[in-house]
Amino acid sequence: MADKKAVVLLSGGLDSATTLAIARSEGFRCYAVTFRYGQRHQQEIEAAKKVVHSLGAVEHCIIDIDLARFGGSALTDPNIKVPKDRPGLANPAQIPPTYVPARNTIFLSYALAWAEVLGAFDIFIGVNAIDYSGYPDCRAEFISAFEKTANLATAAAVQSKGQYRIHTPIINMTKAQIILTGTKLKVDYSLTHSCYDPDEQGRSCGQCDSCRLRLKGFAEAGLKDPIEYVT
Repeated sequence: MADKKAVVLLSGGLDSATTLAIARSEGFRCYAVTFRYGQRHQQEIEAAKKVVHSLGAVEHCIIDIDLARFGGSALTDPNIKVPKDRPGLANPAQIPPTYVPARNTIFLSYALAWAEVLGAFDIFIGVNAIDYSGYPDCRAEFISAFEKTANLATAAAVQSKGQYRIHTPIINMTKAQIILTGTKLKVDYSLTHSCYDPDEQGRSCGQCDSCRLRLKGFAEAGLKDPIEYVT
């Protein structure tokens, strides 16, 4: 128990920061992994560094992946606009253009590889299926399928050294519940970044799906969002 290791996916956003805090509260020695994948909101990389400095991790690994080469998403292709004030927010039947093809599958694969090298069998990811934008790779069905794959595809699992578990501690929480949980765990949300389309000063737009869900969460939690918005 003294050497419980976990790899934690950390984007620098509200959800992943809360997930890191939860993993630490459960006694895990956390190895945070952040991806620079060609996203337009590069501020989240710096936010992830600040979150790690604030909450603590054994190691913080930042990995470069060029998903912008494929495009197919408003987050990686400058020719696709980030939708603002989109109707049908948090409607899973409508997958928005900010969905990045196979992103969580790719990220979890990297996390799994690092976990196997570390001898860790726990991976934490801050996916959410309640207040979210309808991404298919944030659903419990996907996580369950990936966990099964992890235990079929790794030498460590096949050789019975352990069984991999993908932890999704906030998957069934509302955004307000996530914020209240993180607040209790001393998460400094002023360090986090959620906006898909910040301005040149790094201020959040307040109109993209991510900003709207974040603002809705703080309002429902009865708290003030500590970050700066353009509007």
